This record gives sequence, structure tokens and C-alpha cells, in this order.
Amino acid sequence: MTEKIEKVVLAYSGGLDTSVIIPWLRERYGCRVIAYTADVGQNPKEFEGLEEKALKSGAEKLIIDDLRAELCTDYLFPMIQAGAVYEGKYLLGTSIARPLIAKKMMEAVAREGADAVSHGCTGKGNDQVRFELTFKAFNPKVRVLAPWREWNLRSREDCIAYAEERGIELDVKEKGIYSHDENIWHLSSEGGELEDPWTNAPRGVFGRILPPWEAPDEGAEIRIGFKKGVPVSIDDEPMDPVALLTHLNELGRTHGIGQVDIVENRLVGMKSRGVYETPGGTILYRAHREVESMVLDAETMHFKDSLAPKYAELIYNGRYFVPLREALDAFVRKTQENVTGETRLRLYKGNVVVLGRRSPYSLYREDFATFGADDVYDQSDAQGFINLFGLDIKVRSLMETEGSERLEGYRAPDYSQFKRD
Repeated sequence: MTEKIEKVVLAYSGGLDTSVIIPWLRERYGCRVIAYTADVGQNPKEFEGLEEKALKSGAEKLIIDDLRAELCTDYLFPMIQAGAVYEGKYLLGTSIARPLIAKKMMEAVAREGADAVSHGCTGKGNDQVRFELTFKAFNPKVRVLAPWREWNLRSREDCIAYAEERGIELDVKEKGIYSHDENIWHLSSEGGELEDPWTNAPRGVFGRILPPWEAPDEGAEIRIGFKKGVPVSIDDEPMDPVALLTHLNELGRTHGIGQVDIVENRLVGMKSRGVYETPGGTILYRAHREVESMVLDAETMHFKDSLAPKYAELIYNGRYFVPLREALDAFVRKTQENVTGETRLRLYKGNVVVLGRRSPYSLYREDFATFGADDVYDQSDAQGFINLFGLDIKVRSLMETEGSERLEGYRAPDYSQFKRD
């Protein structure tokens, strides 16, 4: 017997899957459905007619939350500060948005008095984990409904037929070549020819970035200002987080910056190939690193770098609301106290070229680093330092070169008297 569900909050995009999920939930559980959509910076066209579509599919109402500013301030910027990059390439565009969306869905569950939450993630992907671990973090007792793991619909064609039988109008009935996910940070593309890792990504797959060879020949020079590790200005003009990232996205797109083609290791155990476009994010990562290089001491920077892959792994695996990530954030925040300054960059045909960096908290001293005459550094001091720093190497070498002489005529002691009877 199917457990009775009164009200469900569904992560809703208006696409084929979620349009079918609404009537399926109503038929399966006899419940009311509230559609939830997060505005995280996707194409505005996706919101056109969305409410009407949700209601016609059987939803009780549609909730749309503008989460762009919160995504930037509370998720993207801390991720930049941490230097988190998954497997050396992926700037975690889809991964970092999921915990925020799921958290806000749980707030909607509480407001609406719902007893269940639902999503349209398949059983093969990472997103199902990211959503559901966040659900558990905020309300472990709420019922999670994942139709793709329950229903007998096995293909796009099955979903279309299901919708048509119930008189649900669908805007798109032909199968798209690629699967996309978009927010203010990135655009991801998978499927189609991209499933063959030897095939180059065709021009038609890209939605944000010009090919570098088509970018302007003159390039563009910009300055990005940071305060305590947070980007706050472009060319001395203060900007709020959404405006700043939107502006950098446009600059990056124009100059062919931020395209990544990767075969990654999914959490569920398989490899997948995807193309990610993160123009503004790529620029910000580079600019932040340059200011950071001026103010962090070597020991702190190197230790922080060793933690960055773990931070990225937590995000990718959906383990965002866990004590370890909170502890890492506390450490990162401490390291960012003096990361104030600016980086000067040239954007040129897919490249982010560093022209300069400066900070009022800089540990760089020209009088120490100069190759010219100076009065602050006695070069003869280096001899004693090298002798001490390399003492273990010297001792080992002596052992290896003189050891054979010491072994001549050497007889091992008789330890038999210590043996037990």
C-alpha cells in the first residue's frame, strides 16, 4: 500500500521530466504539488510562461526564488577563496548551486507545511545525491520522492506519451542533442557527440563563449579589486556581486575565456565527459590568486593549497552541509583577512594574462627580492643555511659512500643467547 502523502514541494524546471512528475505524484500519492523554481541566473527565457505551465500540469502553485545574490555571496565567493577546483579543471558550477537550491526547498517545505520533497534527478547522476544529502541536513524526517527511481517510465518517449495521455501540453517534443545546466556561474553541456571523448566539442554546443580564435585581436585590460578575499570592484567601480559576475561573464565570453573539456569521475562510480563554460569565474579565480600570493606567507599558502582539493570534493559529492566544510570555511576566512588589493589582467583570445598585482598588506619587499645591490640581505648567510638545510642529505651520502669500508671484516653479533627455548 502506497504511503499517504499530503503535500509535496517539487524542484521544477518546466522541462519534460518535471512536467510529467507533477501529474505522476498526484496520481501515485494523491497529494498536492507545489512547484519550486530557483532563479540562479539561468536564461530569463526559461521563466516565460512557467507559472501557467506548472498550473496546467497540475501544480497547486509555483514558487520562484531569486537566489542569485545569495549564490554569489555565500557559495561562489567562499569557493573562490578556498581555491576549490575539482580534478584540476572543473569550477563546480552545477555542484555549488545544488545545496543552496535544496536548502531553499526545505524552507518552502516548512512554510507550506509539506510532508515530502521531490526532484527529477536520474539514478545515474550526482545531483540526486547533492539534493538529498541537503534535504537530510535540514529535515531528516521529510519524505523524499525520486520518480526516476520509482516509476516505470524509461525514456523520453515514455514521458511524452504519458503527458499526451493526460492532455499536458509540451513545448518541445523532439529530443535535444545536448543536456544543459545553466546558472550565473556556468553553463554545462553533456550528451550527443560529447559522449565520445575522442570527438571534439562542435561549435553548436557552446552557449556562452566565443572560440578563442574568433575573439578580438586587441584583447582587453581590466583591474579587479578585492576586500578580504571578496571581489568588490572592476576598474575602480564598486559593484554588487551579481552585477560584477555578470559583467565578467560578458567580458570572458567576448574574449573566449573559461571553456573546459573534461572527463570527470562521478560520485556514483562512472566517468562522464562534459564541456563547461565559466567565463567570469575563470577570471575571478586567477585574479584572486594573484592578490593572495602577495599577502599569504608560504606555510599558510601551501597548507591552504593542500586543503583545496578536499573542499572541492565535498562540494562535488554533495557533502556541503557537514562539519568538515564548515571547519574548512573557518580556516579559509582567517586566511582572507588581508587578501585586499587588486589584480591587473589582460584578457586575450582565451587567456587570462596577469599584468600586475598589489596590496596594502603585501609581504613582498622589493628591497629583499632585488638582484641589485642591497643592504638588507647578507648573501654570505646563505652558506650556513644551506649546510643545515642539507645536513640529512650529507649524512645519507656519507653512509652510502663510506658504508662499504665499514662493513669490511664486520661480523654480526651472536644473538642466540637471547632466544627463547
